[in-house]
Amino acid sequence: MADLDAEKKLSAARTQLILSHPFLGTLVLRFKMAEADAEWCHSTATDAKTFFYNKNFIRDLSISQTQFMLAHEALHCALSHFVRKEGRKKNRWDVACDYAINPILKDEGLEAPRGILYEESYRGMSAEEIYPFIDDQSDDETIDQHIYDQPQEQGQNENPQQQDSGSCNQDKQDLAKQPPPLQQQARNDLAQQWQQYLAGAAQTARQAGKLSGGLARLVDHYLDSRLPWRQLLSQFMSASARDDYSYVRPSTRRGDPAIFPSLRSHQINLTVAIDTSNSIKEKELNEFLSEINTIKAQIKARVTLLACDSELAQDVPWVFEPWEYLSLPPNIYGGGGTAFEPVFDWIAQQDMAPDLLVYFTDAQGSFPKQTPYYPVAWLVKGKARVPWGQRIQLN
Repeated sequence: MADLDAEKKLSAARTQLILSHPFLGTLVLRFKMAEADAEWCHSTATDAKTFFYNKNFIRDLSISQTQFMLAHEALHCALSHFVRKEGRKKNRWDVACDYAINPILKDEGLEAPRGILYEESYRGMSAEEIYPFIDDQSDDETIDQHIYDQPQEQGQNENPQQQDSGSCNQDKQDLAKQPPPLQQQARNDLAQQWQQYLAGAAQTARQAGKLSGGLARLVDHYLDSRLPWRQLLSQFMSASARDDYSYVRPSTRRGDPAIFPSLRSHQINLTVAIDTSNSIKEKELNEFLSEINTIKAQIKARVTLLACDSELAQDVPWVFEPWEYLSLPPNIYGGGGTAFEPVFDWIAQQDMAPDLLVYFTDAQGSFPKQTPYYPVAWLVKGKARVPWGQRIQLN
C-alpha cells in the first residue's frame, strides 16, 4: 500500500503550487505519480512521464521543499533535458541540468532541500552552457535521478542511508519498478508534448498575473527557437476556448468595476489585429489568416478582424462568424508607421473584452503602457521584443 503521509504531502504541495506558482503547478499536473521501490529510487526521479518518489525521502521534506522537488522534475521535462543531451556524457549532463534549474526555483521562492546542486555563477545559464565547466572527475551528484536514458540496473544510484528498513515487509508489487530508458521516437514525441505543456502553462500563469519576469524570459527564449508558431498559436487559442467560468474584466464602458464570474460558452470571441505597415507582406498575412481559419474551425471562434498601422483602417471592424471563412479585406494597407494603441483603445470602447487578442506584427512600434486584462498573443516577424503578453516567433 502506498504511504498516506507521503501522498498527502505531495497532494498538498501540488495544490499550493497551483495557487501560488500556477506556471509550475500546471506543469506538475502533467505527471503521473508513483511511489517507487526504494531499491532503485533514493529520492525522486522522472522518466519524462511519471514523478517517482521514495516515501521516506518525501517524509523528511517540508511542504515547500516538496514543492521544489515536484517543480524540479517538471522543469527537467518542460525544458526537454531528456532529448537535449545528444552525445554528452550522462553524469556531466545531469549535473549541468540541475545547476541550470535550481537557481530558477530558488528565485521563485521555493525552499531547496539539503544536497541540491547550486552555483551562483551558473545563474541564467543553460545546461549546454554549463556542461563544459563540469569536470569528468567531479564528485557532484544530482539529488534526483534522471532515468529517461540510463540503463535499467537495479541498485543504480542507491543511497543505503535513505532505505526503508521496513520495506521488506511491504508488498513490493504495489511499488513502481525502474522503467526502461526511452527510445528515440518516444523522446521526440514527449519533447513536442512537453513544449506544448510549457506554452499552455505560461498562458495560464499570465492570465492569473503570476508569471515572473524570469520565467517569462525563460519560456519565450525556449519556445521562440523550438516550437513552430502554428503549434503555439493553436495552443493559446485552444486554451482560451475552455468551457469554464471566466473572470475576464469587461470593458470599462459598463461602469461597474466589479468582476463577476460568467460561464463561457463553447464559442469564443477572438480579436485578430494585423499590422499593415510596410514591413508585413500580403503573402505573410494570408498565411497567418489561413492558420487562424484552420484553428477557429476546430474551436468555434467568432473573429473580429482589425487592421492598423499608426491608426485603424477606415472600415474596421470586419466580423466573421464561426462558420464563415476569414479572408483578407481589400485595400486595408496603410503603409505608415506602427502604433499599437489604436487597437487597444478600440477594444476598450466595446461592450465586452475579447477572450483572446492575436496581434500579427513586427513589434516595432509604440505599445500601450498598461497591460490589458484579457490575454494577448503577439505573433512576431523579426527579433523585436514585446513588453507584455505572450510572444510567438514567426519562424
